[in-house]
Order: sequence, then C-alpha cells, then structure tokens
Amino acid sequence: MNKKTKTWIITGVAAVAIIGGGGYYLTNSYLGNNVEIEQVLPAITATSTTAVDSTGTPVANVVGAEQLNGDWNISEGSKVYFSVTTSQETVNFVDEQVSGKWTINVDDASQMKAEGQIEMDGIDSGNGQRDGHVKQADFFDIATYPQATFTATSFEGLPAEWPVGQTVDVKMNGTLTVKGVEKEVTFDAKAAYDNDQVLLSATSMVTFEDFGMENPHSVVLSTENDIKLQLELKLTK
Repeated sequence: MNKKTKTWIITGVAAVAIIGGGGYYLTNSYLGNNVEIEQVLPAITATSTTAVDSTGTPVANVVGAEQLNGDWNISEGSKVYFSVTTSQETVNFVDEQVSGKWTINVDDASQMKAEGQIEMDGIDSGNGQRDGHVKQADFFDIATYPQATFTATSFEGLPAEWPVGQTVDVKMNGTLTVKGVEKEVTFDAKAAYDNDQVLLSATSMVTFEDFGMENPHSVVLSTENDIKLQLELKLTK
C-alpha cells in the first residue's frame, strides 16, 4: 500500500467517524424525556367516606344530576400530553394551553356534549430544539394549523350517580382534528367529582400517518408508529 492510498484511507475513516459522531450528537440532542405526566386523579381515594347508613356503617357520598348536570368549562390546571416511544425511551410532550366546554347530562347520555382545543404553540417537551422541530411544516405545521381540536360525539358507561372520592369508567368517542385532518378516536376515561370539580383522565392512541406525518426514524434511532394521547382535565361550572 503506497503512502497516497494510505492517506486517503485514513482521511476516509476520519470523515466517517466525524459524520457518524456528528449524526449521533444531533440525534442525541433530541433525546431525553424532561416531562413527567401529572394526573388529576391520584388524590382521589376509594375510601373517602363522610356518611353512615342506618346501621352506622360508613358509606360513600354520591352526587347525581343536581350536581353534575349542566355546563362546565375546562379550567386552569388542565393539560394535554402526547408521548412518543423511541428505541431508547418514551418522550412526553405537554400542552397547558387547553380550553373548551362540556355539557354533562347523567340522565341522558345522548345530550352530552364536549369540545376542547389546544394551542399548538404551547407544546413543550423541555427541549427547545426538539419543540421547534415538531412545530415546523413537516410535523405539526403550527403556522398553518395553530390549534388542534376534539369534539365528542357520544359517551358510554356514564352512571347516573358518582361516588364522591371514587372514579367512574367512561368511554368517550369523537373527532380529533390535527393539521386539518379529522380522525375518529375513542378515549378510555376515568372521571371523578371532587371539591366541586369534575376531574377527567383519558387516553387514546393514534399514529403519525393518521395526520399525514412521517415517522421520524433515523439511522441511530427508531420510533414506534403509535402516539399516545392523554387528557388530564379539570372542569368547573
């Protein structure tokens, strides 16, 4: 092997190392979960009881139509999360710019209504470079589509009475609109009534392709197609 050939090989190896290392550094700058999901329900306990029956046995208080029926607003402290799982970890994004209105009717679920929206500029993963990227045109394109919305079309499993301090299971069907694309989704939810608020924790799954986005695979990092959505809502009258 002559000196010139050897020099080219060394230069080539160095270039590959620099490009590979730089690619890893760039990808690594997008890694790292900085957002922990905060649920609205943990403080609710199944043992909360403030009343007794005719035998003196503690029983849970319940609320019904009088307290629950009516118009409610999504209030401060509500958050929407979405989570993406990579080959290294799950990364959570949060948006606290949540608004919307609900009409609850435990006597007739067909009269239930719910709608909400988030301001896409509020998306935060604790990494400014990553957040700036997902807001660009190849992902959420927030300049063109500044909001994402959800409109509920039906509710299943809604009981007429809710035990105070306990959760009830509800399914919420509706239309999720992101980047102008509508997708029918179902949220599995747990709801509770506590301190004059309705608390709702709900999850669903969508994919990148559902909204015209490409899975952000890279040479050094793979990403699952599923995106987990999680609503953590506080409703007040």
